[in-house]
Amino acid sequence: MAETPRAREKHVTGAGQGLHKHGQGLNIGPTGASAPVGGGGGGTRSSGGIGGKLILIIILLLLGGGGGVGSLLGGLSGTGSVDQSYLSGSSEQYGELQNTGTLNTSVVEGSREKYTTIKGNGTDKITMMVYLCGTDLESKASMATNDLREMASADISDNVNVIVYTGGCSSWRTSQISSSVNQIYQVKKGSLTQLKANMGSKTMTDPETLTEFIKYASSNFPADRYELIFWDHGGGSVTGFGYDQKYPRSGSMTLEGIDTALKNSGIKFDIIGFDACLMATAENALMLSKYGDYLIASEETEPGIGWYYTDWLTKLSNNTSMPTTEIGKNICDDFVSKCAQLCRGQKTTLSVVDLAELSNTLPAKLSAFANNTAQLIKDKQYAQVSKARNGAREFSPSSRIDQVDLANLALNMGTTEGKELSDAILGAVKYNRTSSNITNASGLSIYFPYKKASYVDKIVKTYKKIGMSDDYSRCISSFAKMEVSGQAASGGTASPLSTLLGESASSYGEQAISSLLTQFLGGSVSSISGLDSSNTAFLSDRALSSDDVTSYIQMNMLSDSDLTWSDGNKIALSSDKWSLVQRIDKNVFLDDGEGFINLGLDNTYSIDGKAMIADTEKTWLAIDKQVVPYFHLDTVEEGDNYTITGRIPAFLNDEKVNLICVFDNEHPQGYIAGATYDYTEGETETVAKNLLELKNGDKLKFICDYYGYDGKYQNSYLFGDEITVSDSMEISDVTINDANIKITYLFVDIYNQQHWTPSI
Repeated sequence: MAETPRAREKHVTGAGQGLHKHGQGLNIGPTGASAPVGGGGGGTRSSGGIGGKLILIIILLLLGGGGGVGSLLGGLSGTGSVDQSYLSGSSEQYGELQNTGTLNTSVVEGSREKYTTIKGNGTDKITMMVYLCGTDLESKASMATNDLREMASADISDNVNVIVYTGGCSSWRTSQISSSVNQIYQVKKGSLTQLKANMGSKTMTDPETLTEFIKYASSNFPADRYELIFWDHGGGSVTGFGYDQKYPRSGSMTLEGIDTALKNSGIKFDIIGFDACLMATAENALMLSKYGDYLIASEETEPGIGWYYTDWLTKLSNNTSMPTTEIGKNICDDFVSKCAQLCRGQKTTLSVVDLAELSNTLPAKLSAFANNTAQLIKDKQYAQVSKARNGAREFSPSSRIDQVDLANLALNMGTTEGKELSDAILGAVKYNRTSSNITNASGLSIYFPYKKASYVDKIVKTYKKIGMSDDYSRCISSFAKMEVSGQAASGGTASPLSTLLGESASSYGEQAISSLLTQFLGGSVSSISGLDSSNTAFLSDRALSSDDVTSYIQMNMLSDSDLTWSDGNKIALSSDKWSLVQRIDKNVFLDDGEGFINLGLDNTYSIDGKAMIADTEKTWLAIDKQVVPYFHLDTVEEGDNYTITGRIPAFLNDEKVNLICVFDNEHPQGYIAGATYDYTEGETETVAKNLLELKNGDKLKFICDYYGYDGKYQNSYLFGDEITVSDSMEISDVTINDANIKITYLFVDIYNQQHWTPSI
């Protein structure tokens, strides 16, 4: 019998309270797990973790994302029991990636010479350019001001010029910096000296603004070594860098925009760093290799404190000829150590990538991997690819930006090409640090579609503009075509509401599947939420014919009708059907007599042979006995150590947030690690730094999604009673036996399609 995936430890403290919605509808859109899914998030730098409201409107953000899963290809174990490795987060087949905490100073033969030549003996002049777009990170939480204070606290020598460009913020927390115009400052020992009082009121996501700053700093402060730090929100490869609070409609600075800005500046950099979320991507690194020697960035969302500047700046000032890898190591060590002290429970990553080596080793290996993976899909091995993708470490899964660790993904594929690609990544990442609650984060991520296929066309266009090979574009297009076709063959956008109303489960025969796919691939894409004629060019992928797609799906499809209960609490599937299942979560609804309140998702169940055993206890998570909507996000296991993370939609002092709830070895009953802000839909597609700390006296109001008996989302409402934050605040499970509770289980298949069991 396979090991049951770890569930959080229940601590039942009595009867719950506050099982009611109240007030007027909030008109904020679905915040929970049962909103329609489909082809298609964004994200933001975290002040405790700022997500986008986009991050809340679909279910799959809640399903554990890809928490260090590796062994995905077995289907069933030799004992005839369900192989739960893809559900429990084990990586036994491929092993954990081991490149954290060790500095690698070697360089692969054939790599270009570095752009920067270090003179030595501490004689090098350094100009460090900090492109600081303060945005709401500053106006809400003083993050930019705090980092400027850290810089000013460093013992900066005369051989180091720290030049800061400010803007993008509606209200700076320090009166010294203008909120109306952009400015330029120099950070000196203990002070901030104004160099330019008025650079105009320009959007900081415009490449021309960045180019202007680089030209100013390099002309007025010529140096032997140039360093560039981007400070703001980050959105990874799809949306790039930055959110200008004063000009929110200007969008972000895409990778193409960064490429343009750096090309027009004419400067080559020793380090290009991102004190922003999610920018340690292979796409970004390959683009930046034309302009810099090293990239320092985070695969994951950054904790709200961001980089810690004081110590490493002081060390650099003491030796301006310090090797760049050592500078990077100091930045990573200071960042991860400070986050461990101040950001309990927050996932943290930071890596140093040798761009000269990466541009030498990665392109050919990535092309070979892409071609081989595309051939696997064509050769009816799509399940292997899907499970490798689902099992890869995913970053900011709630934002649906579809970025996964590239070495982990490649290794999971179980191919020679994957192993060689993984080796190339591990070689080019010269230093990598992560927090203890994250596994399989090797230092560089890549876009691979799964949560939001509507981004595929956009990223393919970006690849063309920044000069990436077409091989990877064809690979992800083939995968996305098969994935969304699998969703269409199951009827498209799914919802649990039909099962709550006792309607019969859907089942499609081969002829019906063929008909559905003919319509879908012929252009009738409305069945998949997020897809329309403007973002489905990938469906025209010629490498994968419509006949290939149809024949594969007909032979590899999980139907709602497969999920029937036996003995009241068991779902038993054949070996073939179990091989199609990728995730399971318990979904609980409260029937209040007029409709259904979604209480959320929890990963509570067990496995017995080929059957899943449901958790039928009528208990749910509560804070101070107040029942709260709770959604399981991620489970990380490493030996006997584990971390389970979930979120709770709420208002914190009337600001829309997600409370981040963590259960681990030291805190099996859980604690609130902080809160992440929400954005209105369309405000930004970048991801903000985490986490916002809760303080005694803060007020919490909880939010629930409400569905009518017609199966449609009605609105979101306040749920239960307001709670005041205190040191004695207790997280526990409470009984809700008197309520009309509906329990259903959500099964997610290899096409990322959701299937719900009948309610019990």
